[in-house]
Amino acid sequence: MNLPKFITVGKVMEHKSTQRVSSEQVQQLYREFRKAALTSTARELQKQQYAHLREQVEILNVPIDNLSISEFLTNLTRGVVFTPNVDHLMKLQRDSEFVEAYSQADFRVCDSQVLMFASKFLGTPIKAKISGSDLFPSFCEHHRNNEHIKIFLLGGAEGVAARARRRINERIGREIIVEAHSPSFGFERNEDECQAILEMVRQSSANVLVVGVGAPKQEKWIAKYRDQLPNIDIFLAVGAAIDFEAGNKPRAPQLMSQLGLEWLYRLITEPHRLWKRYLVDDLPFFWLLLKEKLTRLKKIRVISP
Repeated sequence: MNLPKFITVGKVMEHKSTQRVSSEQVQQLYREFRKAALTSTARELQKQQYAHLREQVEILNVPIDNLSISEFLTNLTRGVVFTPNVDHLMKLQRDSEFVEAYSQADFRVCDSQVLMFASKFLGTPIKAKISGSDLFPSFCEHHRNNEHIKIFLLGGAEGVAARARRRINERIGREIIVEAHSPSFGFERNEDECQAILEMVRQSSANVLVVGVGAPKQEKWIAKYRDQLPNIDIFLAVGAAIDFEAGNKPRAPQLMSQLGLEWLYRLITEPHRLWKRYLVDDLPFFWLLLKEKLTRLKKIRVISP
């Protein structure tokens, strides 16, 4: 006796529920689904496009693109670029959100001379160190006469991005940096500020977004908001490069960089901020690297007759 009543009530609830969804909402849902499908397809096609030049070296389960700087800049027309170093690799061992952000990168280029040495130790040498602090000025120089490339600069303390913009534009000889903004400390946790920044980028004429707010913050921010910036073709995560370009922080001498001691120079110049990163968080890298070497040797022995 209760069954017909139950069915009737269910139909009434279903009818009311159906009435709540307007045709405009259905159309909006369809548009969002179609946009997501097209974005996914475009990324897959882009990966296939880059596949022909992809020789990768894996260190601690992180694939790093094995490219020279000239190969990289010539082929970089679209996509997200991250620059892995020892600190990134250690953070990737324990931060799943960072791993998810890294999975969205179209290019991962070597940011560290220590990783260059590590790749040789593992028997798969990387061609070139392309750190964020080298990549950013090289990218600007490469596109000196390419009026199509216009950059939005995001990062640094108050006034630093604007100073970097002025110095780079003077050096390049044109307004390659069209806008610059220094976000507040902790901006990534303030959705209103993030949305305001996104609107600034969308309203600008930029098609390249350079973000220098430190790892893993910059990589996570790019991964989270890239789909809300349809005008941006290239995303570059460059760490302290904006500070270097502004003259706000000194770069390590070239010899120290070549010897893999840039970390030591930065530790000496910023001990209070960097001591834990270099002396605690990143130190286990060498033990993990040795374990990976031993694992590879075991595999070779098993495969060998």
